[in-house]
Amino acid sequence: MAEKPIEKDKTEEAIPVEENAEIIDKIAENVKNYLSGDKERITERIYELDKEWDIERIIELNAASLALTGIGLSVFLNKKWLILPGVVISFLIEQSIQGWSPPVPLLRKLGVRTRREIDLEKYALKILRGDFDTATGIEQIVTKDADTAVLTSME
Repeated sequence: MAEKPIEKDKTEEAIPVEENAEIIDKIAENVKNYLSGDKERITERIYELDKEWDIERIIELNAASLALTGIGLSVFLNKKWLILPGVVISFLIEQSIQGWSPPVPLLRKLGVRTRREIDLEKYALKILRGDFDTATGIEQIVTKDADTAVLTSME
């Protein structure tokens, strides 16, 4: 049975390959920093990754904030401010359908990652920590060449 390739997130598909490659390279660099196998350090990093906000969550928070601001300004200042929630909602619709909206390029340049990218790093670290040692084929991953195996498994 052929193995299904890992699918990219819609946001990753909507961004130039070079920008995605930079983020994947950063993930690989982060994982390499933990190849020493210090389980406590790895656990701390996994905890940080659990708390990291992904791009969708940040876009949703910003959209809600801007929409509420527009509604508030329309109530207290001028009804023309209702255009702001309308624009923001159109961005959310575009983000949901295409995986892209005007804030995405800026957020990506700031290093904000997709949930899939965060999870790639998290599960690579879990492999290094030994969470999946009973899994079939783990001997091939946890070797002297672990960095190559883990990073290859992330693609």
